[in-house]
Amino acid sequence: MEVKGRVFKYGNDVDTDVIIPARYLNTTSEKELASHCMEDIDPGFIKNVKAGDVIVAEDNFGCGSSREHAPLAIKACGVSLVIANSFARIFYRNSINIGLPILECPEAVAAISSGDTVSCDLGKGVIKNETTGKTFKAEPFPPFIQEIIADGGLIKHIALSNKNKT
Repeated sequence: MEVKGRVFKYGNDVDTDVIIPARYLNTTSEKELASHCMEDIDPGFIKNVKAGDVIVAEDNFGCGSSREHAPLAIKACGVSLVIANSFARIFYRNSINIGLPILECPEAVAAISSGDTVSCDLGKGVIKNETTGKTFKAEPFPPFIQEIIADGGLIKHIALSNKNKT
């Protein structure tokens, strides 16, 4: 799977409360969650993000509460990939569960700026900063996790697997 988009870059410790503020957690509507994504850290984000865009962040992205709403809001607003130095453990797993591609690559994070265009071959873990021409290598997920992400998340993957058994 390949993705390409413009970068929105953030620093360390971007927690789930700024990814999707708690005041919006009374909905399960993906569209509603997306409409408030990142508004407390970047009020212009939702007006400027386009399908395929990429979030790049430093350390501990997705820290804080264990809400699945955070990666869901990011995915629902069209973000195709999050690249960070590191992810909070629960955000990492929730991203896989809802089918949001994520990669850890400190070298890429250090060399990518907000507004750059980035492409990525998720299967190979190859990240290219199209703006500068620099290429980076992240550790890709194993094939079975890539399948979960490609299927749209764990629940959809299980449904597809069960459908294929009959």
